[in-house]
Amino acid sequence: MQVKKMLEKKADPTPQLELIDELQRLALSEHFHDEFKEILSSVYLDNKYYKNGEIIEQEDGDLYSTALAFRLLRQYGFQVAQEVFECFKNEEGEFKASLRDDTRGLLQLYEASFLSTEGENTLDLAREFATKILQEKLVNDEIDDSNLITWTRHSLEIPIHWSIERVNTSVWIDAYKRRDDMNPIVLELAILDSNIVQALYQEELKQDLQWWRNTSLAEKLPFVRDRLVESYFWGVGVVQPRQHGTARMVVDRSIAFITVIDDVYDVYGTLEELEQFTDIIRRWDMSSMEQLPSYMQLCFLGLNNFINDTAYDVMKEQGINIIPYLRKSWRDLVEAYLVEAKWYHSGYKPNLKEYLDNAWITVGSTIVLTHAFFGGTTSLTKETIQSFYGYHEIVRLSSMISRLADDLGTSMDEASRGDVPKSIQCYMNDNNASEAAAREHVKWLIGETWKEMNKERVVRDSPFSQDFIKCALDMGRMAQYMYHYGDGHGIQHSIIHQQMDAFLFHPSV
Repeated sequence: MQVKKMLEKKADPTPQLELIDELQRLALSEHFHDEFKEILSSVYLDNKYYKNGEIIEQEDGDLYSTALAFRLLRQYGFQVAQEVFECFKNEEGEFKASLRDDTRGLLQLYEASFLSTEGENTLDLAREFATKILQEKLVNDEIDDSNLITWTRHSLEIPIHWSIERVNTSVWIDAYKRRDDMNPIVLELAILDSNIVQALYQEELKQDLQWWRNTSLAEKLPFVRDRLVESYFWGVGVVQPRQHGTARMVVDRSIAFITVIDDVYDVYGTLEELEQFTDIIRRWDMSSMEQLPSYMQLCFLGLNNFINDTAYDVMKEQGINIIPYLRKSWRDLVEAYLVEAKWYHSGYKPNLKEYLDNAWITVGSTIVLTHAFFGGTTSLTKETIQSFYGYHEIVRLSSMISRLADDLGTSMDEASRGDVPKSIQCYMNDNNASEAAAREHVKWLIGETWKEMNKERVVRDSPFSQDFIKCALDMGRMAQYMYHYGDGHGIQHSIIHQQMDAFLFHPSV
């Protein structure tokens, strides 16, 4: 209640916007959703960004406040035009050189540029302009404020719009403590809330660990990766609202099964066994299960039980039989896995387009989003389900970001183990390019895909709830987080493990 009072309207909206930004980073947004909407609606109308569909010319303003408002308004679905930044450009259409002295404004401009959609050249120019200057300032020690240095470095690695809110809480709490303008009430709320949510997550993780032990998959199939805690960490990132614990746990369990089946296809199964396994899943033929090797029988039966348990819970709550839909998701995944297995065994090297047309499925995001969709959507309809299973654009785009981020972090390790070429190797083969050039191209593809995602997430007639749309965005964000320093899921990665350990097991103080 005390923080809500701080959000009450003031003559200058900038402090309100700054507080919204701070509360979001501290993962407190869900407590103040209505207040945020009211403040942003007021800012939007008071500044008259639009009037009868026509853009109002903006007078010379403050870059910091303009960029902060632009980013927050777009984040919440307000249609703000890139032309609000025209007043900061010179007659040649370039951003004014004098802006170099405004580090805080440049940082906000940089962050705002990641809310761009295709064709918004001003925002592309803004990102290039701000990135170049901010990098120079860091190299030349031109920033005096230590907190601003930390924020700048963090943002240049992963901008706010591409960052996972909840899993970065401890980092932002520690940063907020060091600020000269730290508000003790906000800090107290952030620490309390973080510890309450952490306790909730620990209880969910206990349930999932017991479920995982009961499957005996890690024990009976010693060749598979035992990644239950990492899988739960993914679940926390993809399904963040605390009230969606059931969806979070079913997402975690789906990722654990994806990891097992991926290892069956990539590490252990012969091509003949994989073809047989795929065929039985394609037909979902329980009567033919005995034709499979024992390890595949265990995997198939475990998956079948998981699907039935998930469907039973949805049937209880909503009266809809989702078994055919869940089976379709897994069928699509293993058929795409088999394509890659055949490429590998025949020595075939796909081009980049051919690879990506299959690989956005093999990354497993469609499975994750399937379980997030059924676990977190409170009013399922056949029309909405059909939209999802046409693999709606927001599902495809989220999966593509996940695939590209995965390839940046894992492709060289996987190639050394004899896996199928990934996007980096495909680009290198297609263009006779260096690995560095291929990596830059994949990063560019991620940026372009985010532009499409930014457009899709605010479509007014979307068949999906806002909670699910956020899950789709957070799937891509979590992939970028997990693979930023390498393979944060497939191998025991020290940086991810430190962050995961701090997030799940060490209370904020």
